[in-house]
This record gives sequence, C-alpha cells and structure tokens, in this order.
Amino acid sequence: MADSVQKPDRTIGNPLSWTAQRLGAGGHYISEGAHEVTGRDTAPIVLRKIDTADLKAALRAGYEDFKAFRSDVIFLCVVYPLAGLLLMRFAFDQNLLPLLVPLIGGFALIGPLAALGLYEMSRRREAGGHPGWGAAFKVLESPSAMALFLLGLGLLAVFTVWMMAAWTIYAATLGPEPPLSLLSFLGEVLGTGAGWAMAIIGTAVGFVFAALVLVCTIISFPLLLDRHVGVRRAVRASIALARKNPGPVALWGLAVVVGLGIGVVTLFVGLIFALPILGHATWHLYRRAVEPVAKGKPG
Repeated sequence: MADSVQKPDRTIGNPLSWTAQRLGAGGHYISEGAHEVTGRDTAPIVLRKIDTADLKAALRAGYEDFKAFRSDVIFLCVVYPLAGLLLMRFAFDQNLLPLLVPLIGGFALIGPLAALGLYEMSRRREAGGHPGWGAAFKVLESPSAMALFLLGLGLLAVFTVWMMAAWTIYAATLGPEPPLSLLSFLGEVLGTGAGWAMAIIGTAVGFVFAALVLVCTIISFPLLLDRHVGVRRAVRASIALARKNPGPVALWGLAVVVGLGIGVVTLFVGLIFALPILGHATWHLYRRAVEPVAKGKPG
C-alpha cells in the first residue's frame, strides 16, 4: 500500500471567522503601536552637558558616515533638490511668489523628519553592521514606527501653520493681491516700507517656528529610534536638553541653518551633501547628549 501523504489544508475558512482573525491581528498591532506612542521604557533618560567639542565631534562622525554611505545617501537625498525645484516651479506658476521663501525655509522645519532614514543608517553602522540605502526604510519596521509617525505629523502640522502665518503676514503688508512678476515683487520687498515690514516680521516669526522645532526635535527622533520611551518623554527630553545646554543647542541650530542655506543657494544641489552629513551628525550628537541605558534596566 502506498504511503499516504498528508496534503496541506487549503480549505477556505468561514468568512466571519477569517474577518474576526484579521480584526484581532489589526487590534494587536494597534495596541502595540499605542504602547509605543505612550512608551514602554521606564528607565530614566539621563542627559549630559555638551559643548562645542561635542558638536564638532558629531559633525566629524556625521561626515565619516557620509563617506561610508556616499553612494547610498546621495541616491536617497537626490529627491530633496528635485522637490525643492518643483516647489519653486509651483510657486512661479501659481503666482505664489510670496510663499517661495517660506517654502524654502520649510526645509529646516521638516528636516528632522526627512533625515529619519539617515539616523537609522548611522544606528546600524554604529552597531557593527554594513547597511545600504535599504536600511533607511527599515524605520517602517521599527517597533517605534507609530510614535515616529505621530511626531512626524506634528512637524508637518507646524510646517502648515508656518505657511499660513507667512501668507497672513504677506496679506497684511504687501497683499493680498499676488505680485505681477518676480522683479516687481523684489522691488516691493526691498523698496517699500511694507516690504521691509513683511521681511522683518516674517523673519522674526520664522525664527520662532525654527527654534520651536529645534528644541522639540534635537534628540527626540533618534531617542525614539533607540529606545521605546514614547512621544511625550522624547519631546520632553529634547526640551530638557535645550534648557541644560542653551548655548550649544543654539550653535547646533545655527550649523543646521548654515548647512541647509548652502544647500538652497546652490539651487538645492548642495542638499545632496548637507542633509546627509547633518542627519548622520544628529544621531551622533544624540549619543553624546544622552547616557546609554545601564545593563539590566528596561529599555
């Protein structure tokens, strides 16, 4: 008698039971994501004093990561100059010239989110791996993905409010009618009192938005990647670090502005180099600013 071979069960289950299983799995993932948003890591977040030497060391380490990942990060970051040029084209075509500078300045507001994959690449290289560009997308598989997503939504909300504020400032000074051309707009900005008022008020308000993002995110994204502390604790730790080290944090913000500024004035081509170096360096600054979790403590 031939040996009987058990075939895999390919019976289609009851649709109601299948749906219940899928809903149960979805509920599990939502529950896990909620735990990550609120945080499971109860170990204290110990912050260090940092100085200019730490900033320089972080930038050097960021440059070393850039050299190690050169072809990978250039491939990843080439999208940012293209996005910048598309935004410029959109502004010109849609008579939104007053929002051109705020759009460009918005790169600094969403920079921490844009560099998320770079943090992950530095984290994996630090752990002894040799990750390629695909490692940047492993963030999507991180247990903290939902917390990172929520914090990223917060940055996008800040960016949206900034654009609304910029338009309001223009409407209250030179607007609300759109300018006739780029040359006429530049003439009004530089040659009229209303234009100078718009530039001064817009710069001051933009500074407030940039400072807010810097203080809330200088270590929060890397901290969420490294530990399951939750969004609230990550942001609070970032704010606490800024309070503890106001001078170095302000200097770091200046370095970011200068780096991104160089990237912008080169028609965004410089962003291919500036963004990855600053992104990798931010991870190393986090390592210098936060004490590692002691062995045996939950993390």
